[in-house]
Amino acid sequence: MLYTISRSPYHDDFNAMLGLVSDTDDVLLTQNGVLLGINDNRYLTELARTGAGIYILKEDLEARGLFEQVSDRVMVIDYNGFVSLTVKHQQNFVW
Repeated sequence: MLYTISRSPYHDDFNAMLGLVSDTDDVLLTQNGVLLGINDNRYLTELARTGAGIYILKEDLEARGLFEQVSDRVMVIDYNGFVSLTVKHQQNFVW
């Protein structure tokens, strides 16, 4: 499954979503969800432990001036990569 996170982990019950993610899933960070992909974010450490692929939308990082702060645990992708993830996963859960 593809989990798309578009809201800050500080404003949601991130732990509830975290319990759903497994190593066969991918997580895409968009809009304010990109805050999750910043270096030294405690939620990112927890998400990485699930074994899921973690992706972050380049355009949203740049719009927030956070491109230089992105963690090396996260793969930066563009809109073509976003489309590829949606093709890869038949199910998408937006958080």
